[in-house]
Amino acid sequence: MAIHLSTLLKFYKREDICRAIVKAADDKEIAIKFGDKGFGKRPDVLKYPKDVLEFAKKGATSFHCSEELWVNPLQLNPTLSRKDMDELRKGWDLVLDIDCPVWEYSAVAADLLVHALKYHGVNTISVKFSGNHGFHIAVPFEAFPKTVHGTPTRVLFPEGPRKIAAYLGEMIRPHLAKKLIAQENIKNICKNIGKDFNEVVKKGRFDPFEVLQIDTVLIATRHLYRMPYAFNEKSGLISIPINPRDILKFRKDDARPENVKVNMNFFDQRPEPNEAKKLILQAFDSEVKEQEIKIKQGAGDFSSPENAVPEDYFPPCVKNILKGLKDGKKRSLFVLMNFLHCCGWEYDKIEELLESWNKKNPEQLREVIVKGQVRYHKANKKKVLPPNCSNRSYYLDMHVCTPDNFCSKIKNPVNYAVLKQKLTHLTKKKEKRKKVKKINKAPID
Repeated sequence: MAIHLSTLLKFYKREDICRAIVKAADDKEIAIKFGDKGFGKRPDVLKYPKDVLEFAKKGATSFHCSEELWVNPLQLNPTLSRKDMDELRKGWDLVLDIDCPVWEYSAVAADLLVHALKYHGVNTISVKFSGNHGFHIAVPFEAFPKTVHGTPTRVLFPEGPRKIAAYLGEMIRPHLAKKLIAQENIKNICKNIGKDFNEVVKKGRFDPFEVLQIDTVLIATRHLYRMPYAFNEKSGLISIPINPRDILKFRKDDARPENVKVNMNFFDQRPEPNEAKKLILQAFDSEVKEQEIKIKQGAGDFSSPENAVPEDYFPPCVKNILKGLKDGKKRSLFVLMNFLHCCGWEYDKIEELLESWNKKNPEQLREVIVKGQVRYHKANKKKVLPPNCSNRSYYLDMHVCTPDNFCSKIKNPVNYAVLKQKLTHLTKKKEKRKKVKKINKAPID
């Protein structure tokens, strides 16, 4: 929905709102969104309350900040190596993004995550409504120990937050399933989120993470999230902090601009030293695996390809992205980079394909962004899967999800490409054997 300029100015001219937004901007990279025009320059910063109103006068609709804390955010640029970024990074706040088309389901997950954090001795927890369908659950960097297994915690980004999110997700999984089913029957849940029964119930078990997501994929370097007291352009509501105890009591009416009161800040409290030490150590030591390529054999698994998977075997969503897009180009770049890397493509070939793809976009990404993405992955070296097919923030929202018959058999675009190539080769081998047998059995004249 379009937010009228008068509505924006009326809200952003409030001194308490401006002060709260600027307070949340300390040591963080800031990006300002200007409605349908997208984001302004990056990196940016907010130093003074009057800056918020001045941006609003220029058409700013919302303000976004980084999870990472920087020595000098203005020194950031896409060409920096992993080493350079680690030197600039002072730390990172843990921000878990819970999202679901039905915000009441998100509230159940958010409440369980708060209890899971408290179970690990973490009491300095901030919560805010995202402004539309979800919630942000946060723990400040000061709560974590200075090192984890000898490595400075400040450089463990995005690995640290990803491991914690995966660990907590598995911890609350059974409880979340029970609570969602207790709240509503599975048939209605499927109807509300637009999924089939077989998508959310697998092998007789209800999978709550087919209903909602604790977003771990978006925990990526320089990832931004909506700042407290900023508008959400889609809903016209405000992303407001709420008391962790009141998640299940929260009502969206409280987030209407005319009803918003600044009675707390996001990251309002200072934690005890090492308050989150148990949490991060258990997350790193747990058996929960990140979405990284594991070389396994067996049903539902796949082998990391020795050679690059040809484009013929790419899934429909990736082929649609490669045709060029009007919106979602940065998300698409993230998908393509991880997809191609996991499919065995060399970096020079990846860069070549990305440059070709970028030229097909009606409005191209800056060349430095594309090259920076390749350079970062090359330095990082890890193979991380692109978002799963069920991640609505990507393929569905970008309108590139046009599934074929093979899509129902897989969960991730990489699975599609690798398995389809493997099955095609097996089919060809079988056909070849049949032909040989047929020739051998043929009568000799």
